Amino acid sequence: MDAPEETAELAADTLRAWALDEDLKRRVMSTPALGRLAAAVASRYTAGDTADEAIAAARAGMARGHLASIDYAGESVRDLGLARRETDVFLALAAAIGRAGIPATVSFDLSQVGSVVDRDLGLRHAREIAAATAPLGTALMISSEGSDRTGLMLDLYEALAAEYPHVGVTLQARLHRTPDDLERVLARPGTVRLVKGAFLETDAVAWRRGSQELTAAYLALARRLVTAGHPVSLATHDEVLVDALIAAHGDALRQAGTEFEMLMGLGTGLLDRLHGEGYLTREYVIFGGEWWLYALNRIAEQPERVLTALADMNRLIVRRD
Repeated sequence: MDAPEETAELAADTLRAWALDEDLKRRVMSTPALGRLAAAVASRYTAGDTADEAIAAARAGMARGHLASIDYAGESVRDLGLARRETDVFLALAAAIGRAGIPATVSFDLSQVGSVVDRDLGLRHAREIAAATAPLGTALMISSEGSDRTGLMLDLYEALAAEYPHVGVTLQARLHRTPDDLERVLARPGTVRLVKGAFLETDAVAWRRGSQELTAAYLALARRLVTAGHPVSLATHDEVLVDALIAAHGDALRQAGTEFEMLMGLGTGLLDRLHGEGYLTREYVIFGGEWWLYALNRIAEQPERVLTALADMNRLIVRRD
């Protein structure tokens, strides 16, 4: 039975608030029983703990005809030493992708490599990752973060893109500021990944999830990118929105540099359908232990996934019994 729209939205906002609650995350992850249950839920959306597991998942997607994007989970690092260690993981990931010879982009959060500790530190670490990924022949994608970090993200993106044209950036259709931000990033050659946006935001800065305004905003931004011939990754699992994009642009969505992107474990059938129809497709694979924000935001996008999460927990309980 579907929950009333208002109830579903409140549930989604609760999950998004939990995603940003670092104290709650620490308490859950430091309690063995709760940590195991949370990990059981997250396993549906992640490839595992290691880069090798992510590359194996990417290969599985390639066998179905999709390109890959690999991300090492993490965000909001506020410790200098940890920011260095997280950067080193991305450098190792780039090397592993090179050895594997797979067409995978690398995605990362700037806050994961130190941008909220110090702007210049984050930029230095991001430059290292950009240099390491440049020989791979694919893109380095900067992931979206909350609206309070969007300005910093765009500043660092412009600095990186000036040196490394393979660096791309993610924009959220639901932010009111995004049409202006898009004009800013169109001056750079990097791919723009267009998402709806999953973070907890106020009505003053963002359209509500599920609103007609958000759909209209996404379609308008996509139209600007497609008609400009700019490299774009249309990242959505919304089949109605996908069909609206195809109805609006048809074969233009088959032009070089245009692709559909979906997260591993979500939208699998739709992504396979699009590949079968001749569109370029990419599956987003995430690995590592810092999946808290990522997994909760995936559930928040469709609050009925809470039932799936409970079923995943039940399977763990049954195995332990």
